This record gives sequence, structure tokens and C-alpha cells, in this order.
Amino acid sequence: MATADPSLPDLGQGIPISSVPPGQIVRARVGDDEVIVARVGDEFLVAGAHCTHYHGALADGLLVGDTVRCPLHHACFNLRTGDATAAPGLDPISCWRTERHGDRVRVAAKLPEPAPGRPAHAPASVVIVGGGAAGFAAAQMLRREGYAGPISMISADTDPPCDRPNLSKEYLSGEAQEDWIPLRGQDFYDEQKIELVLGARVTGIDAKARQISLADGTRRSYGALLIATGATPVELAIPGAAPGRVQYLRSLSDSKAIIAKAHKGAQAVVIGASFIGLEVAASLRIRELTVHVVAPDHVPLGKVLGPELGARVRQLHEAKGVTFHLGETVARADAASVTLSGGTTVAADLVVAGVGVRPATAVAETAGVAVDNGVLVNEYLESSVPGIFAAGDVARWLDRRSGQRMRVEHWVVAERQGQVAARNILGARVAFEDVPFFWSQHYDTTIRYVGHADKWEALTIEGDVTSSCTVSYKAAGRTMAVATIGRDDENLRAGERLARG
Repeated sequence: MATADPSLPDLGQGIPISSVPPGQIVRARVGDDEVIVARVGDEFLVAGAHCTHYHGALADGLLVGDTVRCPLHHACFNLRTGDATAAPGLDPISCWRTERHGDRVRVAAKLPEPAPGRPAHAPASVVIVGGGAAGFAAAQMLRREGYAGPISMISADTDPPCDRPNLSKEYLSGEAQEDWIPLRGQDFYDEQKIELVLGARVTGIDAKARQISLADGTRRSYGALLIATGATPVELAIPGAAPGRVQYLRSLSDSKAIIAKAHKGAQAVVIGASFIGLEVAASLRIRELTVHVVAPDHVPLGKVLGPELGARVRQLHEAKGVTFHLGETVARADAASVTLSGGTTVAADLVVAGVGVRPATAVAETAGVAVDNGVLVNEYLESSVPGIFAAGDVARWLDRRSGQRMRVEHWVVAERQGQVAARNILGARVAFEDVPFFWSQHYDTTIRYVGHADKWEALTIEGDVTSSCTVSYKAAGRTMAVATIGRDDENLRAGERLARG
């Protein structure tokens, strides 16, 4: 917990009730601990001041009932218990009991951390296939919910679950150290008795026998199974390109491979003006590479963000020296350059492609589960086969707001689905209804996007896309999604409005 500014009012000594307006959050301290005070009805709730994800200031967050939502990445915490109720915050915040004395309120005692729950159902064992956001969040939630049985997380990656959004952002740019990247150290898995099996590929699922098969020929039994295999990058067949010539970014080892070639002064070609592609471009520019972006689109991210915000993203990159080749593709590649569809040849020491991903459904299909652009799941994230759940990039669920099936490739969605799937494995019967959220970093500008709009009929812009704005995407008269720059509080409020329908 952060050391508090000594000028903040000390709740140990008591503060005037009038200093905390109804429905508001104010900063204070308890001794050396910085805290927030929220007035909910006639109650005063006191909790730690910072999100346990990226240390966001909860005083700038959104108070909804007795919960607070972080302005950075929308993590949610219960102010009565400190419990982290929605990812990406996974650990609780501290809470204190308060008491009133006349016209003042003061802290009485620090409350214990939330105790593990009592599951309604406890399968003989839980096996999680995949070591990404959904798998990790599920394993952690199983223990938080009081499950004491065996948990195995089997991952084809050679690295433990990591902070994947950072792989294209601060880690790739050199601004984040490698020890920041793992979500937890080995001691966490040891203490929580979670078996983490790395570099192991699951090749088949026998749903009748409730067993999985691994590439090394071994078999494992499960009581309940979570498929969290995520997605795999779409690989391009480029004439002339030798194996390994084109780099893709999905894992920590992928990011390391790009970094190994990202020497200052080198020339890089990024194929694709996707979020991943443009974040890679930004990170490589920060490393002082010359960067060219090649994409068939005429406006970067125009299909997702619209022409105005897409044009602003292009301006941000061009201002940092990125050269765009839009309306083009890579026709050929050799060891030193790439040739574009328009005939231009661009020198390339490094080529990185970010042209989308496909859900990794091959293992799921061996179990006979229903698959269509992902594993089809119901509102409880159950597949068509009893005892098998799916979460994260591989899962395609029915969204109650749009009435359509949806598969969203966002980190926060994957973590929250992992949490919901874990609770339902334990018999909770909780529907997944969270509003999708993601963020994208382009140098000093962050775009926050809440909701989901594959298509829209109308787009409205409030403010100036070059500084601070709110962009709303509407279909059939309803707001389906909202993107913001420089308006974190508005993005939080938009998410709450979308959640209420």
C-alpha cells in the first residue's frame, strides 16, 4: 500500500462527516496508509486507495453501490470486504471498519481479508487447458471460492501465465522489466497448490471417460474441464519468405524474439494496422527503429474505431516517424527487404505481422463440443458437453444485450470469463454478462473502449479527437460501444450505462 501524503486528513483521528459528500469518494489516510472514503447512504466505507492491478487511483474511479471501479482498466472492488469482484484486479484491497462520533467519522479497526467461499459443488479435480488470462483467473478463483481439490493448468507455452497486454506495449518497447511480466511467481502456484505444467500440449479430450491426452502419450483424468486455449495468430504465406522471416506476437517468447532483432537504427516492416500491429509499431519506434506499416485498409483501425479516430491514430504514429503504406499488401519477401503489391521495395531487417487471430478450437473438437468460430457456450460458459466449460478468446457466448453470439479477443474479458467459469464449475450458476472492455496504447495516448460494435449505423463524436473525446457507436437507436481519449471517468460511466442496458 502506498505511503500516504501526510497532508491528507487522518481517519485515525476522525474527520468531519460533512467532508464526505453523499455518493462521493474522497482521499484520506489511516496513519501512513493512503485510503479512500466513500459515503454510501448513511455508511462510510474505507478501503485502500489503489487498484491491485496497475495501481490506479480509486479516488478517481466510479462508485456503484458499495463497489468502486478503477479508472484505468475497470477492475472492481467491494468496499465492504475489499474483495476483487471483477478482473483485471485479482487481489483484494484492505478495508477498515468505521464508527461515528457526533459530527465526525473515524476508523475503528482494520478488517481481515475476505475468507474463501464454500463451493456448492466440488468436482474430483479441475483441469485447465491453456495458460493465458482465462486459465490463470479461473485457477485463482477456484481457490478464492474455497475449492480444495486438485487443480492442474496445462499450457503449451514454455513460460508461466504472463501480463500479455504488456508484450506489445511497455515490455516490447523496453519500458517494462521482464520480472514485471509473469502474473505470479512460482511461489504462488506452490502456496495455492496449483499444478502448472508448461511446454505440454493437449492433443485430445475423451469426454466420456473424462480424460485428456497429451502429446507425450500420457493421459489425465478430470472432474471438470475448462478449455482456455485462446487463439493463434493468422500466419501469412508470403512468396519468398524463408521460415522464421515473419515474426508473430502472442507469447513472451514471441516478444523476446522480436526484441532480439529490434536493434536501434534497424528497419522494421509491420504487416497489418491492427491494434497489435500498431502497438508493435509504437514500441519499435520507442526503440528507435525505422518503422513502415503495410495494410490493405485505407484508414488504420477505421473498421473498429471509425474514420475520424482511425485518422487520429495514424497522425499519432506519423508524428513519431512511422511511414504508412495503406491500401497495399506484401507481395514478396526476401532476406533483406519486402516488395509491396504496388511495386515498392522496402528494406526490412525485421518483419512483424499482426493480421488477426483464429480461435484455437482443435482440442475442443476432439471432445465433440459444438464449435463455430469458437467453442459455443451458454450464458454460464458451459459447452454442449457436460463437465466441459470454455472461457477467453476461444469462447463464443450469447450476449443478452445484442441477442447475438459474440467472441471477443480482449484480456479483461478473458480474465472475467475465467472467473465466472470457475464459479460455475463449483455450482454457482452465474451468467456471464460483463460489458467488454479493452485499452490500446499509442505513445502517450491511450484509447479506452467499452462495449462491442462489429457494425454501427451512426457514430457521434463529443470533444476533439486530437486531445479529449468520446466516440459513441450506435445501431438501431442504441449505443453499442463507446471509445474515449482523455476521459477515463466517462468511459467508466459508459460501461455502467451499457451494463444497465
